Amino acid sequence: MKYFINYYILILSALVCFNAQAQDTYSIVAVDPQTGEVGSAGASCVDLNQFFPNSPDDFIAVLHPGLGAINTQAAYNPVNQNLASDRALQGDSADAIILNLLANDAEFNSRIRQYGVALLKEGGPDIAAHTGINCYDEKYHIIGETYSIQGNILIDSNVLDSMEAAFLRTEGSLSCKLMAALQGANRIGADSRCASNNTSSLFGYLKVAQPDDVFGDPSFLISLRTSNGDQIEPIDSLQILFDELDGCDTVVDNPVSIVLVQDEWVTFSYQNDYQKIVFNGPEGTYFQVFHNAGGSGLSFDLFPDFNELDISDFPTGIYYVLATHEDKTWATKFLKH
Repeated sequence: MKYFINYYILILSALVCFNAQAQDTYSIVAVDPQTGEVGSAGASCVDLNQFFPNSPDDFIAVLHPGLGAINTQAAYNPVNQNLASDRALQGDSADAIILNLLANDAEFNSRIRQYGVALLKEGGPDIAAHTGINCYDEKYHIIGETYSIQGNILIDSNVLDSMEAAFLRTEGSLSCKLMAALQGANRIGADSRCASNNTSSLFGYLKVAQPDDVFGDPSFLISLRTSNGDQIEPIDSLQILFDELDGCDTVVDNPVSIVLVQDEWVTFSYQNDYQKIVFNGPEGTYFQVFHNAGGSGLSFDLFPDFNELDISDFPTGIYYVLATHEDKTWATKFLKH
């Protein structure tokens, strides 16, 4: 069993190192049918200062005033982005734009792409998204009535859920709701590669176009980038810029409890502002928690009659959880702040 545990840690560590080379973003595109506004906001752990110094911070997002917003991310390719814009201008629906992108990928590999499309069609919202099966975990998207939220290489599956909850519970202009969505992802390691930087990401942007804006010149645009090692939270810095232009209150408090995984046989959740984790499973479930920091591995075995673990004194960093029950195996990861 010890050999299996060590092997499992090595595999997980290798995956984290491999994923660190991939491009990742969590973002939202949205429309407001009442005002005709279209907008986008997002953040990522890509160090633009090092790898793309001449790129604008909002490069993944295209706004067509009065028409819609399109985000192209994961393995970003400008050819695909241009194709999506062309199809939108030619009157395609959101679903048709996605299907066209999948059928005509610039590198014949739509499995590594992620898209979000939010259009205004005949005055109403038209929303679609795509997450390729070969994007890096955690990866998924959420489609709502007026928005699409998408992300990959996320620390856990709660990141986009928190963005959606913040967007929906915030009143006011579209820019207010988009800023709130970013605050919903304001957690260390939201983009999991930034856990070691003690930030959610390295850069962020937010932009909204009014119906009469000129293409490429939205009425509202803010962005901010930091470098790896700065340990400056870009969403907090972006909030300062935002507050100078808008009076929205978009600060999101940490909930008392966050359920990370809940399925037919196991539940795993944070409690008390990330100070305790709670496990539940059928009788005979065996939980293990592994931590690898600075090359030294630590493990904590949680037996079936012990389902709470106080992590307030644990080292900060990423932990891996393994649960086994009969022929079932389940794994996830969490971040200790």
